[in-house]
Amino acid sequence: MKKKLLAILAAAIGLSSKVFAQETPLTVTAPEDKPINEIKYNLTPDGSKYIKATFMNQVWVRWTEANRGSTVNGDLQDNIVDIGLRRTRLQMFGQITDHVFFYTQFGMNNFNYLTQTLGNRKLHAFFHDALGEYKVFKDNNKLKIGAGLTVTGGISRFSNPSAGTIMTGDLPIFLQTTVDQTDLFARKLSVYARGQLGKLDYRVAVSDPFPVQTNGQAAPALGENSSFNTFGHTKQYQGFFMYNFLDKEPHTMPFMAGTYLGEKTVLNLEGGLIYQKDAMAHTDNGFDPVYDDMFLWSVGAFADMPLQDNKYAFSAYAGYSNTDYGRNYIRNNGIMNPANGNNDPVNFSGAGNAFPMFGTGESIYTQVGLRLPNDLLGDQGTLMPYATFRHSSYDRLEDGVNVYNTGINWLINKHQSKITLNYQLRPEFRTAANGDIVRGGNLSTAWLQYQINF
Repeated sequence: MKKKLLAILAAAIGLSSKVFAQETPLTVTAPEDKPINEIKYNLTPDGSKYIKATFMNQVWVRWTEANRGSTVNGDLQDNIVDIGLRRTRLQMFGQITDHVFFYTQFGMNNFNYLTQTLGNRKLHAFFHDALGEYKVFKDNNKLKIGAGLTVTGGISRFSNPSAGTIMTGDLPIFLQTTVDQTDLFARKLSVYARGQLGKLDYRVAVSDPFPVQTNGQAAPALGENSSFNTFGHTKQYQGFFMYNFLDKEPHTMPFMAGTYLGEKTVLNLEGGLIYQKDAMAHTDNGFDPVYDDMFLWSVGAFADMPLQDNKYAFSAYAGYSNTDYGRNYIRNNGIMNPANGNNDPVNFSGAGNAFPMFGTGESIYTQVGLRLPNDLLGDQGTLMPYATFRHSSYDRLEDGVNVYNTGINWLINKHQSKITLNYQLRPEFRTAANGDIVRGGNLSTAWLQYQINF
């Protein structure tokens, strides 16, 4: 009797496994000699419909030569060493039908020993992105219509960056033009259209910017120099256009890669703009506001390609931007600032590592890097040295803003596991006796980053 029951049970298990295999979506698995390098659940056998999860963490150990007069909780500091999480992100996204795509990203940025939100270091993570997108044509990327909290738009590829694939020690943040002023870490509530028409990649968006008084800092006082307007509310219009001369860049998500490490042959020309009526304000007589439109635009060229049968890979970008935030607008900013005060009465740059990062004027930015042979370090990967230069000529400053970076990536496993050593030389600005804002010298910062991007 027991043997008959076991036989019946075994038959039932076998039958149910066959039924389950037929009714449950299949997951494509990697061959035994090729490890799985992504967390993906396929909704169809061919993987065209799927849900995928990713994780990224960028840890910095940094030394900063602080701006003169910088303090940490009231204590004067000339040099500061800190440890921080530059970016920590969880993503979930997927193509759930032939036409429907969704994308979400949760995480935090610039988390170091000074980080707090409303006085609480635990309240810092938030949704960066949450969007739904409809692909109009099933078999091509000519038109996708989406809405939600998104980075789509901007004036440059670095306004829509894939942070996990950047070549340099950090992004040129000045090209995220309203970051954390009227957006949420460069994201805005938007309705957009994007697509690829032949070699042309485009994205246009109508955005609903946040009031500057909700960014967690005191709203700017109305003065003779332009600041973000606290009165009324207007929509923002964005466009970005890129022509692909060689390989088309991927179009699954709105983010743009920093470098493909020789896996694509890319040569692009790009242009983008942002316009918002009455976004800014100043006063001529100390009382009555004068409203300024904000108009920002940029053009650039990007090359990223293998050399000598992929023995090497070359990556370069050069761009020009014109940023009109209204009369003499300047914003000092320090990335993951390691200081929270300054007691120098003629200091203009602010605390810690801050300097005039954004302003009304013109800027050029260029970067170049070379990935060395993939087997340079055997099974420990390879190296990719790089250098960047930025020059900004802002209306309010007597001298230009010059920022230099040089560094090297140790690509242990491409972008999935890499260590970056970066050295930066930045300017410090001071207020002269006649009221002019002049460069007072240069200061150094160096950091070591370890990135996991899976």
